[in-house]
Amino acid sequence: MPGITVGIDGSEHSVKALEWAIKEAAIQHSPVTVLAVHLVPKSGWTGNPITLPADIADVEKARQAAEELVVKVTSQLGDAQPASVKVSAVNGFPAEALIEASRDADLVVLGSRGSGGFARLMMGSVSSQVVQHAHCPVVVVR
Repeated sequence: MPGITVGIDGSEHSVKALEWAIKEAAIQHSPVTVLAVHLVPKSGWTGNPITLPADIADVEKARQAAEELVVKVTSQLGDAQPASVKVSAVNGFPAEALIEASRDADLVVLGSRGSGGFARLMMGSVSSQVVQHAHCPVVVVR
């Protein structure tokens, strides 16, 4: 069973999405995949991301931060736990990585806003793109 994939970026909204996803997974006895994406800026003639050796350390930091957050959230649940929790971190563009992850998920969960700079928007650009292009249902947690 593919389970629930939740995208996190450390923002308050993504923490709420993680909490919702883990609680839902516990109810469904479903596995959870927590995905943190280290944003790689567009570069080069094609506009495609270019990964540099220094990015490896940033991806590892993102993975460690995600693991710490998962431990904190799951410790608050008591006996009601999801079937399993896997933490993954990748380089790339958040929307693209989450859309690709949606191919292998039953559900994708996101916060309504990320760590971007346009706080007045109802829904962030990543959430908006994932909702439009995901290969499975998407829940956007406010």
